[in-house]
Formats: sequence, C-alpha cells, structure tokens
Amino acid sequence: MKRIVVLFTLLLSILSLSFAQLPSVQLKDINGKTVDVGSLSNNGRPIVISFFATYCKPCIRELKAIHEEYADWQEETGVRIILVSIDQGQDAQKVRPMVNGFGWEYEVLLDPDWTLKHAMSVQEVPHVFVLDGKGTIVHNNEGYTDGQEDELYELLKKL
Repeated sequence: MKRIVVLFTLLLSILSLSFAQLPSVQLKDINGKTVDVGSLSNNGRPIVISFFATYCKPCIRELKAIHEEYADWQEETGVRIILVSIDQGQDAQKVRPMVNGFGWEYEVLLDPDWTLKHAMSVQEVPHVFVLDGKGTIVHNNEGYTDGQEDELYELLKKL
C-alpha cells in the first residue's frame, strides 16, 4: 500500500510539473539588466534553465559537458540555455569571472535572494528544467551524473 501511495504521489507531481509555466520573477543578468523570467521565450524552440552555484562541483561538470556540445545542440534544436546562479554574498561576485573564464556562452541570471529558486521548488543544485517551445515545463532533473547531458540532448531533439 505504501508503494502505491508513493507512486501515485510521484505521478501527480510529474503531471503537475508537465503543465507548469515559469513564474513571473524579476532577476538581474550578469550585466545588470533586469529580466522577467516569466516572459522568457525562444521562438517556439526549447529552453533549458539550469540552477547552479559556483561552489557546486557537479554543476560545473555538467555545464562544462554541455558547453562542449552547445553549438551542435543549438544548430540541431535551436535550444536556448539559461543559467540561474543561486550564489549569495561573496560567492555571487564569482559568477561572472567564472562564466567568462570557462568561455561559456550561456545567458546567466542571478538569484541571490533565492526568489526563483523557491518559486520553482528547487531544493538542490544542479537542477535543470526543460521547457518546450510553448514555454511549458516538460522535464526537470535534480543532480548530475556523468553522461546525463546525452539524455538531455535526446529529449531536446524530441521537442
């Protein structure tokens, strides 16, 4: 009986997430421009939103792995990748230098007060959300294991 309740709860959370939209939250990008997260779009193509922190080693591994393939992903799927840093205090000042140092071409938003993190129920980083071309959250994943970016790419190709 306990297993049925757990499976039912999991199924409900997956179904409710697959119809969710991004919340209307104002964040700054690494250049200081204000961005309304709820209005993010990509002309009918998928968006990946990845919550990360500069001190998170799995986050860095994941973002490096995706970076190696990002140009191909964009060419084939038109994906737009947006990073959301949850760094606070002194760590928040490390975001821009780290992104530039790795040569990442991702868009980067800063969430030092964890407004978006809480609105999207992110518990741990890395946490990735995938939106379809209509802006509906169709997938999310917490954590990272090597090779997981290949699964993400396969999902993007289906969208």
